[in-house]
Amino acid sequence: MSAAPEASSWFSPIEPDAPAESGNQLAFGRLWQGFMTARVAIAAVLLMLMFAIYVLGRAVPVWLVGFCLLHLGAALVVRLTANPKTPGPQFDPQWATSIGVDVLAFSVLQFLQAGGVNYAPLFALPVLMAAVLGSMLLALATAAGVTLLLLADAWWVTFISPTGATTGFLQAALTGSGLFIVAFLTNQLASRLSSEEQAARRNQRAVRAQMLVNELVIENLTDGVLVTDIHGVVKAANPAARQLLGATDFEGESPFSLISMAGWHPLAELARRTFKQMAPQVGEMSLLPEGHPPRRVHARTRLTARQYSRSDCFCVIFLQDLREMEARLRTEKLAAMGRMSAAVAHEIRNPLAAITQANALLDEDLSDPAHKRLTQMVRQNSQRLARIVEDVLNLSRVRHKEAGQVSPRLALDTAVELVCTDWAQQAGCGGRLAMLLNAPRSIVPFDADHLHRILVNLLDNALRYASPAEAAIQVVTRVSKAGAVSLHVWSDGAPMERSVQEHLFEPFFSSESRSSGLGLYICRELCSQHGSTIGYLRRSRRQADADKDGNEFSVDFAAADASFDTIRP
Repeated sequence: MSAAPEASSWFSPIEPDAPAESGNQLAFGRLWQGFMTARVAIAAVLLMLMFAIYVLGRAVPVWLVGFCLLHLGAALVVRLTANPKTPGPQFDPQWATSIGVDVLAFSVLQFLQAGGVNYAPLFALPVLMAAVLGSMLLALATAAGVTLLLLADAWWVTFISPTGATTGFLQAALTGSGLFIVAFLTNQLASRLSSEEQAARRNQRAVRAQMLVNELVIENLTDGVLVTDIHGVVKAANPAARQLLGATDFEGESPFSLISMAGWHPLAELARRTFKQMAPQVGEMSLLPEGHPPRRVHARTRLTARQYSRSDCFCVIFLQDLREMEARLRTEKLAAMGRMSAAVAHEIRNPLAAITQANALLDEDLSDPAHKRLTQMVRQNSQRLARIVEDVLNLSRVRHKEAGQVSPRLALDTAVELVCTDWAQQAGCGGRLAMLLNAPRSIVPFDADHLHRILVNLLDNALRYASPAEAAIQVVTRVSKAGAVSLHVWSDGAPMERSVQEHLFEPFFSSESRSSGLGLYICRELCSQHGSTIGYLRRSRRQADADKDGNEFSVDFAAADASFDTIRP
């Protein structure tokens, strides 16, 4: 990944986000400075008011002007020198130098009523400051303190003017109630905004982390990924794409054009067609980069969401090296099937038959129970080896149909019922098997023997893991609204591990040591012969009086058409 994300990043750059504590401290500091500036401004206005009243000859003590000057000086000192700290569970002395000083100054002015002015509205500043910057307890305590001071002022007025006592107490009570409401609502809003800001910061960090992960994944993909604009200019390309294009000499920070080299023109044409039709495109092409060998690639294009116009979206091109794909497929096939079929057929099957026959003849002449047990062990293990050999031999039988061979048509419900009835009798499972045949008139292109082999294999696997409960194994046929026919074999067994699910249909893979691991692979190959698919999922079905989760294998049949020659039950 490049060290310069702004130039080479796959995504729009995001400013590096500071830690949550640092961000919260910065936000608190801005609020603190705002309130401190407001305190200085109000203190300056009060000083000018007192000075003006004094100059005009009104009855204002000289010391009150000095008191306002002292208040302004204290506000300036706190604004310039104080280090704001977020409020904690305990009272911080720094609040006494701000809220306490303001409450004291406004109380003195309110008690003296200098110049005949009512200073009660000024108490809103310390209450708001406590509510926004402090805790709920500090906000309510400040409102309570201011209310008590207003009531004390009203009580003092009763000695001076008894006739206005009721009005003074009522005004103090209303003002105090308003301050309580303001303190509560402001603190709630401030807390909500703080939590929203923290959530936004967490989301920003999560988005940034996801972007870094996505970028790392794209950079390490084995498939090539290109991002081009409507003019064919490559905005971003991962190392695999550069390798396929032979563009390793281009600097990662510099965009390059697909039309700059003749060998890239097929890819540029695919991108141009994508923008013209505003639809994904797929194609195989040969790239002829200068100074590099030709590359056959499989290309798929997708368009990003358009914002305002066609030029705002980008074309994402996914490139796969066809030679590597073909080599990988050949390797997998050879590793799975190539080396075993012929050797097993000639080197194991015939000696195994001789061992089985000799063991049977020997068992007839033995009467000692201990010897009988030994021959029984030989017979059981010979049968197990015979099943493994048969599974391996079936690989070569199911891999390909003869050219031009068509699948017979099959009455699905009738065939499924015959197989399930026969299997239930042989397995002796009784009521553990339930059949729900909901496709009575459905005809599917499938061979009856192949369906028998698939269904018996799925039922044997289901019986191995199902519980002894009634309807623990369910065979269901169904026709969708679109007319698609499917077969489902469900059992109430325990969930499969994810590692097992990922390799269910691979040859020679099994979660049990006594299994060849070929049963489900053969089922998949048989389905593929007839244009059908088989899959697995974990789903819930009705069992007794309740829904229960279980393992379900589903066969989705191809649609029947006139090319299928016969109908078999």
